Amino acid sequence: MGSRIVATGRALPRTALSNKDLERYMDTSDEWIKSRTGINQRYAMRQGESLAEIATAASRSALDRAGLKATDLDAIIVGTVSSEYAFPSFACQIQHQLGITSIPAFDVAAACSGFIFAISVADSQMRAGDFKRVLVVGADALSTMVDWNDRRTAVLFGDGAGAVVMVSEDGNRGVLSSLLRSSGEHWHLLSVRATGVRSTIDSEVRRCADDAIQMKGPELFKIAVKSMEEVSRLVADRAGVKLDEIDLFVPHQANLRIISAVADRLGMPHEKVFTNIDRFGNTSAASVPIALDEALEQGRIHDNSLVMLNACGGGLTWGANLIRW
Repeated sequence: MGSRIVATGRALPRTALSNKDLERYMDTSDEWIKSRTGINQRYAMRQGESLAEIATAASRSALDRAGLKATDLDAIIVGTVSSEYAFPSFACQIQHQLGITSIPAFDVAAACSGFIFAISVADSQMRAGDFKRVLVVGADALSTMVDWNDRRTAVLFGDGAGAVVMVSEDGNRGVLSSLLRSSGEHWHLLSVRATGVRSTIDSEVRRCADDAIQMKGPELFKIAVKSMEEVSRLVADRAGVKLDEIDLFVPHQANLRIISAVADRLGMPHEKVFTNIDRFGNTSAASVPIALDEALEQGRIHDNSLVMLNACGGGLTWGANLIRW
């Protein structure tokens, strides 16, 4: 018995911030941001908004499209590093807002790779027979963790949530293989302290620079490209699939240069690579499910399409899921 994604959903904060908008807050320009990242705008949390409510909206959308009620679920698994609480888990907060009790609800903390890790965990437990219907969510709000005076990082991140409903199903469709990797020795390349205030773009109090996201971009770029290429090859090989058989590559939307470099190293035609980083920025664990939802909406994925999901994030963590739709 395998697992298959039967529906997706996404939700975003109310405010879209363009590169021009950011020029009012820091020493940057639209051209500087676009040329280095491929980002034109991103959605950012403001004071009074709740990421848990946004994630719940994405979850309800996915459940509605799946034709299921929240009470039909056997588990909720969330990839996130953005909960406002050390405990309870972010998943338990979504569970409460969905009005269900008793089923397991827990988080997977793998930064930008969180959704990839969560899909693998859900698939493994469904294959073991523990769950039949699982809600998997990727949700993050890294814009609340940046130093708004640091243009190297502040321009990169957007906020949002994406969700999928997975069901147990016999047959050759669904998650074919997953592969997860971590390298703690590189933790210092991308990190953020658990301390510090959550500083939205419109808040008067600013997060201390030492507590904000720290990133060593050039070193991270090299490792991310190599790792995402390697794990893509390995997960395809594990499933007995050739890379040229893959219909759509849906990578983590970290940086357009990284996405292009990985695609080139895989020999993946760019028309097979889905990108929406220009409109959403880097939404961390939310980026893959948001992109997946958009790809379906745009008719880029059909029955029996082979879809590769792939991400690299703080940890360092990286991984991939290969899915037959």
